[in-house]
Amino acid sequence: MKINAAVTRAKASPMSLEIIDLADPRDGEILVRVVATGVCHTDIAMRDQTYPVPQPIVLGHEGSGIVEKVGRGVTKVVVGDHVVMSYNSCGHCHSCNEHAPNYCHDFFGHNFAGVRGDGTSPLSKDGEVIHGNFFGQSSFANFALCHERNIVKVAKDAPLELLGPLACGIQTGAGAVINALKVGPGRTIAVFGAGSVGLSAVMAARVVGATTIIAVDVVPDRLTMAMEVGATHVINPKTADAVAEIMKITGTGVDFAFESTGLPAVIRNAMESLAPRGACGIVGASSLDTEITLNAMHLMTAGRSIRGIVEGDSAPDVFIPQLIELYRQGRFPFDKLVSFYPYDKLNQAIEDAEAGRAIKPIVRMG
Repeated sequence: MKINAAVTRAKASPMSLEIIDLADPRDGEILVRVVATGVCHTDIAMRDQTYPVPQPIVLGHEGSGIVEKVGRGVTKVVVGDHVVMSYNSCGHCHSCNEHAPNYCHDFFGHNFAGVRGDGTSPLSKDGEVIHGNFFGQSSFANFALCHERNIVKVAKDAPLELLGPLACGIQTGAGAVINALKVGPGRTIAVFGAGSVGLSAVMAARVVGATTIIAVDVVPDRLTMAMEVGATHVINPKTADAVAEIMKITGTGVDFAFESTGLPAVIRNAMESLAPRGACGIVGASSLDTEITLNAMHLMTAGRSIRGIVEGDSAPDVFIPQLIELYRQGRFPFDKLVSFYPYDKLNQAIEDAEAGRAIKPIVRMG
């Protein structure tokens, strides 16, 4: 079938809005009419080849939509179901067998290779191969093929066009707090970086009853938003020493730090803000060869720890419906982070995200 899709053809260049071909779903594949797709900084990093993916490629990995057709063997969803598309996984490695698909042993192959497992792509144009299957979906298009492993059925009365970002950025931040770090009532946390991931962590910290929630960012508007969605304190490192301010607020440091910028200096500050036995979770890296330097004595002598977190340690089939219910209850107002754009303004949405003018752009596919 012919579809509208945004094709990334060159490094650090605008995406080209084109009409291309999408193959019929194979066994186990699901055709989704995409209603809306979130713009994530991972999409931007892939466009810019921070993490190399083959080009030309259709990116997009926070899609929500309606099932149009299912391939043979699909039992999880039926035509007409409302769905969110999340990250993909193999389903049979050690991690997947232990219900940790976010640490799938072939996570990169199933999400970044730009092809199916057999090396083919479902996308093409006049005989030219267009790489697809990005995060098992390539949802910067009005139709996408996904898989049972990465599709999540949601209630039909949920606001479908709003839900796509739950598939990656928002579940990463919220899941890091709830599932990975397991922040609990009365605990203290500092969130470094108040973009959509960091602000999702702030909201989740409020949900679980943390009593001191500190947001750290250099953009004043984002600090204002952090206070609106649950932060008890905010710090701008341009005007104050973040670690010193955290020590003033807490006395001994925070129980938890969450770092979403991927910048080595900020990761170090997050670690230095920890109280004895504190834990720091990191979710980003500025490039594949990013290295961090930590003080070994500071880490070891007080039992501090640091760990990487992928997709918030979330099982999407479980966690995404939970976040939707928290949203319905008014306890997780992630809609405050959202700015909507029409499909033909996708490149503007990306530009606004890069410039900090939009926290979480969502593109309506139309």
